Amino acid sequence: MDLMSEVIRMVRVGSVGSRVIRHSDPRGLRFPAFAGSGFHIMLRGTCWLITEDRPPVPLRPGDIVLTSSGAQHGFARTRRALADLPPSAMGPIPPAPGPCDFEFLCGAYRLEHGYAPQYLRALPDLIAVSPDYDRYPEMRALVAILEAEVGRARPGSGATLRSLLDLILVLVLRQWHEQHGSAPGTDDPAIAAALRQIHEHPQHQWTVGRLSDVAGLPRTAFSRRFTALVGQPPMSYLISWRLGCGARLLRETDASLATIAREVGYSTEFSFSNAFRREYGVAPGHFRRAAFAMPMAEVSATAE
Repeated sequence: MDLMSEVIRMVRVGSVGSRVIRHSDPRGLRFPAFAGSGFHIMLRGTCWLITEDRPPVPLRPGDIVLTSSGAQHGFARTRRALADLPPSAMGPIPPAPGPCDFEFLCGAYRLEHGYAPQYLRALPDLIAVSPDYDRYPEMRALVAILEAEVGRARPGSGATLRSLLDLILVLVLRQWHEQHGSAPGTDDPAIAAALRQIHEHPQHQWTVGRLSDVAGLPRTAFSRRFTALVGQPPMSYLISWRLGCGARLLRETDASLATIAREVGYSTEFSFSNAFRREYGVAPGHFRRAAFAMPMAEVSATAE
């Protein structure tokens, strides 16, 4: 299984949006925490990325900031504390006219229910990447197309927006992993073997003992190492992965709840529904119906 592709399919169960922000207020601006993932691409000017617990990071045109799991953050022309930045206005607001200190392009996957996949939550909250546009010329083209698409209600814009955000997110993750290593846990052969079985066969009746056998480790040592590397105990990770797969199937297919339950490792529709409600806060049927509740024009205009 291509883990990154599966994760992209999971974040797509939410609504997507993009907008251009042109900023000239010397106080900067702050984005509140949200459920989902997103990114900012610096188009023009320079500024500082401001976070709660790390030193400010200088940004220049072409840099990309990945919000892996929706952490609060902000931008300012000078070094400032995050709490001092005024909140950014949300919604489909066109960029302000006139000169600006910096301009950036936002893209976001908003999850109305649930959380970003553990794969993304295990990454740093905010990731700043300076893409190698000579090595990845497709990134420059994608950014240009996304900038041209934003704010234009044209036929197919909803599908185009999703595809562009998917491609940009994949390229950003690829470059970050090239510089910082592979996904959490996949550098360890024993834990990688267990993760591969979870990802490829979520329907199996896994236990910690069976997963530790796959890893070739004693049960206690396996649990300890898995939790340290992945960020969740084995069974918690398994449940999150199963329900993430279930959420994707609810949005992408018309399969019955009983069928989906079996495909993701639950013996009955009832047990799947209870677990899904605990994880996502709504019943599976409501989650599925919500996928069609937002008009496409609103989806394509909604932004972080």
